[in-house]
Amino acid sequence: MALTSCLKTGVVPMSPTTGCNLSGSFLKSESNFSVPTKLQSIGRSDKERLRVQAVFSFPPAFLTRNGRAEKQKQLKQDLLEAIEPLERGATASPDDQLRIDQLARKVEAVNPTKEPLKSDLINGKWELIYTTSASILQAKKPKFLRSITNYQSINVDTLKVQNMETWPFFNSVTGDIRPLNSRKVAVQLKVFKILGFIPVNAPDTARGELEITYVDEELRLSRGDKGNLFILKMFDPTYRIPL
Repeated sequence: MALTSCLKTGVVPMSPTTGCNLSGSFLKSESNFSVPTKLQSIGRSDKERLRVQAVFSFPPAFLTRNGRAEKQKQLKQDLLEAIEPLERGATASPDDQLRIDQLARKVEAVNPTKEPLKSDLINGKWELIYTTSASILQAKKPKFLRSITNYQSINVDTLKVQNMETWPFFNSVTGDIRPLNSRKVAVQLKVFKILGFIPVNAPDTARGELEITYVDEELRLSRGDKGNLFILKMFDPTYRIPL
């Protein structure tokens, strides 16, 4: 259909780019081109014009680098605040555990390190601030018999892992790790040290798997093969496991 014919009839055929028919009465614009009344009314609406301009000119905050960083920071803060009163998980109720798991998954969804085992960020000494592992929490023991602080160290270059307790027993265990992919390792514990200095060989059954689901300079989240969640904060990035 010729353009002059379109202007006479007031019907514009289907656009190959929009797939829409534009119809309706036509009005003369200041440039002497006829435009549909509906389109002209939209053009006159400053509110609509600004809304459309905002959508196409400014991407949503979460799509920008600063927006992603702010979202990541807020999600981490929400998780840490929820963890704080739970004594590393020892006093967490089932509802608390569910809430922490939901918050942890939101943090994991914004993991900036997609291949943790290829990153130096994973190395060093990390302090455990929350877990669902009953064997670590020992919540059924009197509080004075529980470890005050637990650490985990990983050195990817030497494929070593070390778990350490502090007061009152200072027990520790070292082991070997074997990467299964860029996020998950198989763990074989080798030697326990009772009271920090009495060596005891670990049984062959002292093994498991650990997946690093989030890591940055400050925080690390991991999940074990028994379904436990581990949340740790960086304590000493320079620490090396003794060989």
